[in-house]
Amino acid sequence: KLFIKDLCFEKVPVRIYQPKVPSASQRRGVMFFHGGGWVFGSLETHEKLCRSIARESESVVVSVGYRLAPEHKSPAAYEDCLNATIHFMKNIEHYGVDPARIIVCGDNAGGNLAAAVTQTLAGRSDLPRLRAQILIYPGLQALDFNLPSYQQNGGVPLLFRERAAFYVLQYLNGNASNLEEVLEGSHIPIDIKLNYRKWVSPDNIPEKFKVRGYKPHVLLDCTTEVYETVKRFCEPNLCPLLAEDSIVRQLPESFILTCEYDVLRDDGLLYKKRLEDNGVRVTWYHLEDGFHGVINSFNSDWWSFSSGKRGLDNIINFLKSL
Repeated sequence: KLFIKDLCFEKVPVRIYQPKVPSASQRRGVMFFHGGGWVFGSLETHEKLCRSIARESESVVVSVGYRLAPEHKSPAAYEDCLNATIHFMKNIEHYGVDPARIIVCGDNAGGNLAAAVTQTLAGRSDLPRLRAQILIYPGLQALDFNLPSYQQNGGVPLLFRERAAFYVLQYLNGNASNLEEVLEGSHIPIDIKLNYRKWVSPDNIPEKFKVRGYKPHVLLDCTTEVYETVKRFCEPNLCPLLAEDSIVRQLPESFILTCEYDVLRDDGLLYKKRLEDNGVRVTWYHLEDGFHGVINSFNSDWWSFSSGKRGLDNIINFLKSL
């Protein structure tokens, strides 16, 4: 039911999925950034998911094969996703896509990249305005690895708390030195942490998400040497939750999917609050029985979870509403 083609946009490998069924009008265009902690993942790992999105929503999907860490450190992945998206926007007529209905979408690290690209494009007047962003259990900050969801789900597959910190350090520096400091929270000076407290704080998480064994974490200070190695964690294109209100205010309609049993749950909840506080329309779907990575199980032969299918159905329905 699809035409599938591998191309390069600005030297970035992409795979394009186009429905074969004729369309009376221009289609939606979905830029898809795969997950895998910036370290794993490929066009292949998310092939079935992209096919499903293209087929079910009758949209043109462009999956981006961005460069991976640790060989390619930040901002390589972000730049690849941004450049591929801009290329698509500038050549939209070749794909039968409506310039007013371009959506960026990603899961996990791809959700991080989708949020960062959306923020960057929000202020561009020379390109079509993005119609929406779809963030599937995104990782959006690296200031606090002791939020309630990190404490509650630290040992829940598929993403352990230590791994989450390990991956973001691989992406940042190409190595995981300072992992211990990042996990205990002694990697960012207290004054900077307090400055971002208005956005990254357990106080902004609804109480019902704290009942499952959460203990408030003591604020620790950090040494100058450690901060020097990780200070880019305060840059929004790496941690989109830290963008200024003036940027967040300009963001398009958003869909955020979170899972109860996921260390990244609270990143999604915090971003939902920030978007809503700034007047951005948010559709939030929470999988009470979901865990990190569950969307990719929606049609697996050997491990399939109904929550993955429900999550995907909600993403498709959101797309169809645009």
